[in-house]
Amino acid sequence: MPYPKATPAASPLDPLRHAIARRVVEMFNDPARGERPVLRRPDGLFGPRAVAWRVHGDVTSMMVGGVAALLLQMLHPAVLAGVWDHSRFRDDMQGRLRRTARFIALTTYGSRDEAEAAITRVRAIHHHVAGTLPDGTPYRADDPRLLAWVHVTEATSFLDAWLRYAEPAMPAADQDRYFAEMAVVGAGLGADPLPRSRAEARRILRDMRGELRVDHRTRTICRLLLTHRPAPKLAEPVHALTAQAGVDLLPFWAREMHGLASPLAARPLVRAGTLGLARTLRWAFA
Repeated sequence: MPYPKATPAASPLDPLRHAIARRVVEMFNDPARGERPVLRRPDGLFGPRAVAWRVHGDVTSMMVGGVAALLLQMLHPAVLAGVWDHSRFRDDMQGRLRRTARFIALTTYGSRDEAEAAITRVRAIHHHVAGTLPDGTPYRADDPRLLAWVHVTEATSFLDAWLRYAEPAMPAADQDRYFAEMAVVGAGLGADPLPRSRAEARRILRDMRGELRVDHRTRTICRLLLTHRPAPKLAEPVHALTAQAGVDLLPFWAREMHGLASPLAARPLVRAGTLGLARTLRWAFA
């Protein structure tokens, strides 16, 4: 995630504001791996005027969208198999989530060289990930269609979370622009087909629904994601709230496949709480 802007102390609440921002930055950067916050660079893939700059800069909606995206992605048996067979997701969920967040930050805010290097690293990892589904069907992580499913679920979920918790009146033209910008990253990773508008994203989601399945592995990953207890312990309530908001963000058919309820009675509390969290974090990073 991008580095928070430093401002001179001007209020008794500034120490609290800076403490919150610092804690969030620590959640997404591992000092043991030499990771530092990604600086916003105007010479990247998009630039400051990009829709992606404002969508990806909102911590809360990105966390909510990330939960929804992962739950959608795990419904595809080949995407699930790649995670199940070749990742430490079950043992190091926080590390996996942090690496995904860092990739998004680098491709959105980093320099062009940083963004392209991040894309090259991920492509190299995908090239070595392959296996066989329980029914004997072979899969490869660099399959353009699997990459397309991962891409379209991420872009759709991030944008939907932004619309719900940050900019409900976002113009349709800006929504289409967001998908067109994200297609640059998707193309770099080798995804195909790629949506370049909201309508194309909906069509790809609809066309791929027939390939989705649920089994015991799907349910295991879902349970781990939603009950994960992050470090530090203070982050647990935030994760619990954003996990509920991520489930609430899912389309009805996806919640039904996962067997997840989104009770109407609890929905106002979840949305109000998440909106309050979003406002607090925007204040902290102002």
